[in-house]
Amino acid sequence: MPEFAAPWEKSYPAGMSARAAIDTFPVHDIVQKAAGHWPRRTAISFRQRAITYLELDNAVGTAVMRLAEAGIKKGDRVALLLPNTPWHPVVFFAALSLGATIVHLSPLDSAPVLQHKIADSGARILVTTNTGGLCGRAAELVSGGAVHDVIVCEDACWGDDPDRTPLPDDPGILVWSQVSGSVLPAPALPAIAVDDLALLQYTGGTTGLPKAAMLSHRNLSASMSSYELWNEGWGLIDEDAIERILLILPLFHIYGLSTVMLRALNNGNEILLRSRFDAAAVLDDIETGVTAFPGVPTMWIALSTVPGFETRDLSSLKIAASGGAPLPAELATRLREKMGLDLVGGWGMSETSPAGTNLPPARPDKNGTIGIPLPGVFLRIVSLDDPSRELEQGETGEIAVRGSNVTSGYLNRPEDNAACFADGWFLTGDIGFMDEDGYFTIVDRKKDMILSGGFNVYPQMIEQAIYQHDDVEEVLVIGIADAYRGEAAKAFVKLRAGAPNLTLEALRTFLKPRLGPHELPAALEIRSGLPRTPVGKLSKIELKQEEAARAASKRAS
Repeated sequence: MPEFAAPWEKSYPAGMSARAAIDTFPVHDIVQKAAGHWPRRTAISFRQRAITYLELDNAVGTAVMRLAEAGIKKGDRVALLLPNTPWHPVVFFAALSLGATIVHLSPLDSAPVLQHKIADSGARILVTTNTGGLCGRAAELVSGGAVHDVIVCEDACWGDDPDRTPLPDDPGILVWSQVSGSVLPAPALPAIAVDDLALLQYTGGTTGLPKAAMLSHRNLSASMSSYELWNEGWGLIDEDAIERILLILPLFHIYGLSTVMLRALNNGNEILLRSRFDAAAVLDDIETGVTAFPGVPTMWIALSTVPGFETRDLSSLKIAASGGAPLPAELATRLREKMGLDLVGGWGMSETSPAGTNLPPARPDKNGTIGIPLPGVFLRIVSLDDPSRELEQGETGEIAVRGSNVTSGYLNRPEDNAACFADGWFLTGDIGFMDEDGYFTIVDRKKDMILSGGFNVYPQMIEQAIYQHDDVEEVLVIGIADAYRGEAAKAFVKLRAGAPNLTLEALRTFLKPRLGPHELPAALEIRSGLPRTPVGKLSKIELKQEEAARAASKRAS
């Protein structure tokens, strides 16, 4: 391991090293090993089914046979258009066992985005299921020539679902049970190296179509190993306990896939898999003995506003985690007061598989930071003008990262790859600084920074200040055109139920002690809801598009 500086090591517990050996392995080995260790343990609970590790391993073995009969071989790309369902891990591990690469599609993707991802990835087969209208979407992709082969996995084997649709009667679409899996002898599995491509994880799309981060078996397994070393170092692992993990995060997203599902199965834990988020149902689930609930900030906001939240019994929770988006410090404080549990969080991205940083336990004084790097992950702050120049602690610049978990680049994007690496470090696009203890703070995304009257204005800092207002439930801040300053901040706010109206003048008065004059919003729009991404994160893209269209209309008139 190269000798990169690691000032955060002084904040590690005794015995933890930034340069610890990081174990890497073919990702599909997880299920077979788990079945050998814990065959009768429940791996996944879904609707009316409890699936043991042995049953999961057997299902993966059958899926290997069926995918082989469908012609899948090493190097092929298999696209998954699936909601949260046990079919995801079954097909995911089976395809990897055959040396194929998974291409994640989102059920919420528009038709043009689905077509782009399939064409860009070179996926030769698409696997979906007959729930949530996905069969119809798959049929459209076939009829439009976007994909040649589609297999539909029957949803009925997992129990009742009101969103289920009839199986397709279409010669261009195969039903899973119609692919016999009777290949005799069993297909010889290819040798899989840790540097073989495992996953094409699409990300971005704020300035164009999404691009695929190329994640190898090394990247994904290194991410898992870094998290394990972190948890061992802080004494967060009880080898005698079987954790019950509530998984609502979508499996097509790197957070739900790698940070939750892969790690849970690797450790022999039980996953309570859910297809959709319902705040009241989450509280009911937790009261059955859930020990870990990883969510995103919007989920925690929704939970905290459920009537009677303060009286619910959340005592079984050992870990309440938030990721996928910056967690407002005010929200973390509010939830700690309500449930007596620190909401742990950190930072990561699709390109880091997504290991990055975590907040150590019992450091409420560091709320508002993203914590310190996990073992084997190295961060530094570089100049916005010259990314090869590392800045001193306390200086603000772009966060750069490297480690075995970091992508080698984007598929079919040589220009992006040239721009996003400097001296072997991946440039994250996040602007931040490292404090004297090695803790990192993100002040904003590079592309979201507002240039107002010659000042750099960071929307996230404004959002954090607005979240301190008691009547505010959610907020997003973007830059809009301003004749005097060039750009100015505009806040989009969702108020709490029953809150009085909030005016721009009242908001600016509230913010004056908390922000500089150049940071005060020049415009405010109150909304009943704010746009979200498929994983549930608040999304600025739609707001920026609306403002751009509004500005263009003004110019035209």
